Formats: sequence, structure tokens, C-alpha cells
Amino acid sequence: MIEIRGLTKRYGDRTAVDDLTVTIRPGRVTGFLGPNGAGKSTTMRVVVGLDRPTAGTVLVDGRRYADLPAPLRAVGALLEARSAHPGRTARDHLRLLAATAGLPRSRVDVVLDLAGLASVADRRVGGFSLGMGQRLGVATALLGDPATVVLDEPVNGLDPDGVLWIRTLTRQLAAEGRTVLVSSHLMSEMAVTADHLVVLGRGRLVADEPVADVLQRAGGSSVRVRSPRPAALAPLLAGDGVVLSSPEHGLIEVQGLSAAEIGDRAGRAGITLHELTPVSASLEEAFMDLTREDQEYRTDARQEALA
Repeated sequence: MIEIRGLTKRYGDRTAVDDLTVTIRPGRVTGFLGPNGAGKSTTMRVVVGLDRPTAGTVLVDGRRYADLPAPLRAVGALLEARSAHPGRTARDHLRLLAATAGLPRSRVDVVLDLAGLASVADRRVGGFSLGMGQRLGVATALLGDPATVVLDEPVNGLDPDGVLWIRTLTRQLAAEGRTVLVSSHLMSEMAVTADHLVVLGRGRLVADEPVADVLQRAGGSSVRVRSPRPAALAPLLAGDGVVLSSPEHGLIEVQGLSAAEIGDRAGRAGITLHELTPVSASLEEAFMDLTREDQEYRTDARQEALA
């Protein structure tokens, strides 16, 4: 478990993280989201002791990272995939780390297989593609079989197979009871990977909720209904708290009623339905809504249209 209490980190007159308090719990994948400059990477660096907080505390399983007796066994982190010496092979890079941390050599082969790098383990890291470098970074993070895993943009540079691998891996790690914190700018991937979201904006906490709650709070849900008799159906659906719209002929979008309730009302009236589809707000829409005032770099849509 990662406990962050009142974390503030300043660089000169710039505040990167502003009084952040949040707990990253085991047994679930926590997505760590925020616009560029929101403080995600800074927070992760403080978690693993690479930056010292200006104020506040960060504990991993009740201890500061610097006080952990075996850091690699407690926390595995991918913060910079290109951290390996380009002249070393992937196998030698991992063997050096294992020897330094007192880990068995056999663990090197385990993580090479896990990362899909066994066939290129004896190639120099300097010749790796971005995706292969990411895989080596994940292998490094898992070398100590840690209870807490922190991954900063792990799908960056990966092909679709690699993205699926990361998704499956992180969910498996969480299912084993580990604490898993993953940052990403790919909202579509976070929507199918994360169980819980922590969202930052300009260093401050914007949301700390399950994914479903973030979607519901940001955009709610609606139901798309198609019928050859929309004029007869609409009055049956109208009522307090119900919002109806008709973006095209034969289609009604309904907020405030479930698909089952709509189907029951149409059935009792003998009205045929050609479509009855629940629609939720996308995580991208929810994210943009949550962080609209916290975007450090924004593009004027009108300028984009004229470009």
C-alpha cells in the first residue's frame, strides 16, 4: 500500500505537487491520470525516493522508501525505460541489478520470459526499439517480485500485442493482491485496465474514485432507442428526471431511464424497438471534463480548424 499524506513538492517557485493526500490500495489497478505537468511523474519519483518532498510524507507499507530493508523486493518501478546502459545486454543489465540487490540469478530468466525478451536477452540494449526498451523496463520493475508496482506510461511505444500484455499483466498483479499504480495518457486503455482512478490537475487532487463513479459523475449514462414509431414512444418515456433528445429521425436518446424500463414501457404499448443500447460517457470525455480548468497546454479549436 502507498500512503501519501500532505505531499507538496516545489522546484524553486514552481509547485509540482500541492498538498496531495491519497492512498493507493492493494488488490486493484489504480490509474494515475492528469494533464501534462499535473505532477504524476513527480509523485512517482517521490514514492521511490528519487525526489525528496518539500512537505508531507510518502510511505510504502508503512515505511519511507529510504527505510525499506530490501527496496527492490518491496517496490518495482518503471519511470524511465531507457535507464539501462546501452552497451550491456538485457540479461547482463538484469544480472547486475539482481547481484546488487541480493536476488537469485534464476529471477533474471523468469522476468525475461515474462516480458517476452528471452529471445533477445543477449542483445545490447542500445539496439532495442522503444517497445523492447519498455519491456525491459517492466522486467526490471518486476525483478524483485515486489508487492508494490509503479509504472509510468508503460504502454508508450508498445504495439497492440504489447498493450494487451501490459493490460493483462497489471490486472494479474492486482489479482495477486499487489498494489499497482499505472499512469497513462491513453484513456481508452485506462478504461479497460484500471479499477480505480486518481486524477491530478496542477498538482492537486481532482478525483479519487472507482472508474464507474468517475464516468457517472462526469457524464452519466443514456440509452439509444430506435423505433419505427418514435412519436408514439416518446410520451411514454417522458417524466420527471427524464431527458429526451432526437438527433435523427427514428432515434431517441434517453437519460433518466434504464434500458429495461424503456423496454418494458414499449412492450406494454406494443411498440416495436429496433435498438435499445445503453451508452456511457467515455473516460476521455470524463477526464476532459474533470481537468478542463487544469490543462497547462491548451489549443484553441478555432486555430486548429484554420490551420
